[in-house]
Amino acid sequence: MVTNGKRVLEFSECEAVYVSQTFLLRYVTGLEAENGCAVVDETGATLYTDMRYMEAAEKLLQGTDVTPVLYKQDEVLKRLAGYKTVGISFEQTTHAEFLTLEKAGVKLVNIDDKLAQAMTVKNEWELANIAKACEIAEKAFLALLPEIQEGMTETEVAALLEYNMRKLGAQGLSFETIVAFGPHAAVPHHETGTTKLCFGDEILIDFGCKVNGYCSDITRTFLFGDDGKHEAFKNAYAAVLKAHELAKEKITSGMTGAEADAVARDYLKAQGYGELFTHSLGHGIGLNVHEYPSISPKNTAGKLVDGMVFSDEPGVYKAGEYGIRIEDTVTLKDGKIKSFMSLTDRNLIIL
Repeated sequence: MVTNGKRVLEFSECEAVYVSQTFLLRYVTGLEAENGCAVVDETGATLYTDMRYMEAAEKLLQGTDVTPVLYKQDEVLKRLAGYKTVGISFEQTTHAEFLTLEKAGVKLVNIDDKLAQAMTVKNEWELANIAKACEIAEKAFLALLPEIQEGMTETEVAALLEYNMRKLGAQGLSFETIVAFGPHAAVPHHETGTTKLCFGDEILIDFGCKVNGYCSDITRTFLFGDDGKHEAFKNAYAAVLKAHELAKEKITSGMTGAEADAVARDYLKAQGYGELFTHSLGHGIGLNVHEYPSISPKNTAGKLVDGMVFSDEPGVYKAGEYGIRIEDTVTLKDGKIKSFMSLTDRNLIIL
């Protein structure tokens, strides 16, 4: 296991860093714990937690630079008082916790941008966890396809997929699974419900799982039988697939998020689907399923670099008719896109 406390401290440019949010605890110490916190300084990291986590923490963190101790608020504040500057996440810290930390009489520095910079480039251990999460998601999807039957609800299909991911070793979901039948797919973040599957329906499934806290994110769109009424859908699908593959082919390290987004967006515009591509091409993926970098027209400054992980997910959405999204979790290696998805077919599947 790799912990990242020293990396966060270096990026923070502070004497110490304090975190208490579960995903940041995972990043800094390797362990998620409720009602706990961690303090990092040049000597290493201290994880303050309660008896519920001590045994697991002692086993997990043996041999690392993280020391688990029982949480006592007064001791944490006394320790913080010994520093001139302590970096915290203003975005993730509640007002109540901020007021508590102020009692230490130390200067609290907002390091949200520094945290994003530190977390955006993944090390090999992080990449391996993301790769495993992607593998589980793909295998779960392949196991799901022969289980899908007419009359099933969106919720039932989602439950089967989630069961498959758990069975294959997932520790949890990256986000609430989206299953959309027919015109529901035209809503990018459709709320999975009780609609029943009919012959000829399209199916869009957006899903992912976690391994050691690290997320996968994948979307596949396909047909449940072909009733001969899907010419417009098939044409749009071909365009989305081409945009997806062009992004893999042409996005390189050194591009801005806006330049990367334009690879797919310009193609879809040329095919007449520009106004129907209603979201950005991608988002960063790691301990959070949405994090930096943003592969978006708005990101005109941030450069893509090797080791970043993000989604490649162009989409076309025709309100009341159909929606198409093809999404892989990808990384940059040696300046080029490398997809974590290698088991599932991106060509149109007709069950």
